[in-house]
Amino acid sequence: MSLLLSRDVSHYLNRLRQIHLRLRDHLHRLMQSQDPATLSAVSHEADGDTQYRIDAQVESLLIDLCREWAREVPFVLIAEGISADGWYPLPEGTPASEAEFLLIVDPIDGTRPLMYDKRSAWLLSGIAPNFGRETTLEHLLIAMQTELPITRQHKAYHLWAVRGQGAHAEVHDMLSGVVAPTPIQPSRANTLEHGFATFVKVFPEGKALIAELEARFWHRVFGKARQNPCVFEDQYASTGGQLFELMCGHDRFVADLRPWAFRQMEMPISPLTCHPYDICTALIATELGVQITDLEGAPLRVPLDIRAPVGWIGYANAELRRTLEPVLMELLWGRG
Repeated sequence: MSLLLSRDVSHYLNRLRQIHLRLRDHLHRLMQSQDPATLSAVSHEADGDTQYRIDAQVESLLIDLCREWAREVPFVLIAEGISADGWYPLPEGTPASEAEFLLIVDPIDGTRPLMYDKRSAWLLSGIAPNFGRETTLEHLLIAMQTELPITRQHKAYHLWAVRGQGAHAEVHDMLSGVVAPTPIQPSRANTLEHGFATFVKVFPEGKALIAELEARFWHRVFGKARQNPCVFEDQYASTGGQLFELMCGHDRFVADLRPWAFRQMEMPISPLTCHPYDICTALIATELGVQITDLEGAPLRVPLDIRAPVGWIGYANAELRRTLEPVLMELLWGRG
């Protein structure tokens, strides 16, 4: 780490934690003081993706907090709503080549369920050394993920990981302010029966094709004798939320095949797919033992930007991956 970043890892973790908690607390106050109709109003359209007023409120504070940090060290903030390509060197006017590191952030992953006060969203971030536009998700050294709770929820998770040094989790009481470390562990089950397993299809586009592949998958996994296997699904409209469910043992398998589905239909890749900033905390999951791959079974090597479509598969443990991956690869690509 010292060869890639100028200070001890604790400095970056502390700085990132301050940003996360200030953004979370600001948003929590905002949620309590404004009605859903106000927060869900459209702010602007960005390359086919919709930004809501709740997004704009948080993005403004994010930039201010990052400007404060940039007084100490130059870096590039990568996020939606800040520039045409999502790269924003700080302090303003600094060439990106002079930045020490890249900070990729999704200030609200799961805007839609949160703005209607339905379900938690997540604040996601990761830090990588500055290898310019060649930097990928594999270069991330630090990842942090903070739960953005709905108004009737008084406890929220805060998680982080350093590559090669494991993952950590806390539970924050939003009423008392008490912070308590908490253990977190993915499922050790070697079967999907009686557990949650999800093929992501939260939007209408591509849903029918994904559901068709899913039906064939279940037929292959459970066989003709098991027409109604006891497996549940959870269409959590947040990639960070899906990762958390794998981390904490709630879910055993998640497959986000949306880029594959659009290609099969010979459609343009929709902006309503997962992007690098949506899955920048996969490092936390892998440090816990969750198996995360791209749609061909390889590590995620997508660039740190705001446009690249990301398909991904998550298995709660290595045994589930050994069992399920050959079936899925054959259905997707015709190979084991």
